[in-house]
Amino acid sequence: MNRAKSRWNATLVLVGLASLLGCQGFSTKSSQSPAPGQLALAPSTITFGNVPIGTRQTQSGSLTNAGGSSITVKQVTVNGTGYSISGLAAPLTLAVGQSASFSVLFAPSSAGGSNANISFATDASAAALTLSGMGVAPGDLTTSPTSIGFGNVQLGSPLSQTETLKNTGAGDLTVTAATVSGTGFSYTGLTLPLTLTQNQASTFGVSFTPATAGASSGSLSLTVSGLTSSVDIALSGTGVAPATLTALPSSLTFTNVQVGQGATQTETVTNTGGANAQISEVAASGTGFSISGIATPVTLTPGQSTSFSVTFTPHSAGNSSGSVSVTSNASNPSLNVSLTGSAVAATQGTLAVTNPISVGNVVDGLSGTRTATLTATGGDVLVSSISLGGTNPAEFSISGLSFPLTVPTSQPVSFTVTFTPSATGAAAAGAAFASNASNSPTVTTLTGTGTSAPVHSVQLSWTAGASQTITSYNVYRAIYGPISCGTYTDIGSTSGSITNYTDAVVTDGTTYCYATTAVDAQGESVFSNIAQVVIPPP
Repeated sequence: MNRAKSRWNATLVLVGLASLLGCQGFSTKSSQSPAPGQLALAPSTITFGNVPIGTRQTQSGSLTNAGGSSITVKQVTVNGTGYSISGLAAPLTLAVGQSASFSVLFAPSSAGGSNANISFATDASAAALTLSGMGVAPGDLTTSPTSIGFGNVQLGSPLSQTETLKNTGAGDLTVTAATVSGTGFSYTGLTLPLTLTQNQASTFGVSFTPATAGASSGSLSLTVSGLTSSVDIALSGTGVAPATLTALPSSLTFTNVQVGQGATQTETVTNTGGANAQISEVAASGTGFSISGIATPVTLTPGQSTSFSVTFTPHSAGNSSGSVSVTSNASNPSLNVSLTGSAVAATQGTLAVTNPISVGNVVDGLSGTRTATLTATGGDVLVSSISLGGTNPAEFSISGLSFPLTVPTSQPVSFTVTFTPSATGAAAAGAAFASNASNSPTVTTLTGTGTSAPVHSVQLSWTAGASQTITSYNVYRAIYGPISCGTYTDIGSTSGSITNYTDAVVTDGTTYCYATTAVDAQGESVFSNIAQVVIPPP
């Protein structure tokens, strides 16, 4: 009984031990299963913002296996327009904690918002990357002005103009580079790269500094990001030599001017350079010298001239010297014209002029002339000027005299009076000669008569024909020239009893050919003999 109890106890212990061992064995053989792979996205959302149509923008992302076992990305799908992914090829196995990078590109083809996603399918689960972006019209760079012309620019002197760049498109744009071509052109005040937002503008300077004379052309080429071609601004200008003044004549000499009388000569200043010149002052120095006929300032363009008068009025006998100085902003800012003059004591000579001077009858609108003389007695006479007055001074002119003029006692001086009547009838004027003569001014009367132009006509007559049945005569006319008569035209007719005809419509200075024919019951005869008539010129 006791043995049996012991055996039971032992068995109980063994059973309990087996149970215990069984529990221990379960704990050892049955370890916990690892966690599955888990795909994590960074970032989970990508926003591109505004992207100009026709351009592209790229952002980066990554995949990470955040689970407890490896994972395989079996498929990558882009759902949406304008998006793509690069740098990631499926299938892709990621170990625990391993990451893979990729790029997402947005290239909109039209304006407006665009939403999409990229799904990543794995052997255990799926993940999605949310995308958004806005397609906008691209930036549009406009230039104002579109071309720059500098015109004439003096050599070595820079001339600048302002250029404005403006973005008239919807998207931002960036000017990344600027290149200038053409000799003498440059720009300043443009800092690159330059980004312009919608409607934003920027100004800078463009200069032309010519080194040689002549036309020059070039361009300012702007490189703009996203554009396949440059934006070009045409440049042009002409280098010109600086303004230079020349005087003609380069000196003036007044000879034998009577004391108390004035002698005048003309001086001309010309801008022979390539730029404008401004004359600020013209002054005469030296006893007895003065200027008139010019008011400063005077601007002379290239090739332009201005003239003024220089007068020598001596106060005593002898020689004088002086100069005319022309002050300007030309390359020769002080131009001088030397002056010399000799003065003689006044004489008691007298001056006589043909009086009256009658030109006679002149056809209205034509001109007639008459020669007259100036005569000095008692001493040489210096004539300084002449003036016309009276009733019809505009119809008379005097030529053949250059002042100041010396009339010697030994030889009269001839001149010509021209009469050009503007109307029919008598005309008269007075001519006064100013001189150092004791009877200065010496006056004469100019006369002439305007007459109407003569009216010409041609009187034709012929011998009657032999036929007793002539009913009429026809008159034909042609213009002669240059070596024969031209085409004849019927200009009139008479009855058979009249053998004369008057052609009252003729032109002065023309030669005509005339012929007649006789008409009877049988018809018209051949031309008679040809008669030529010369109409006098007007």
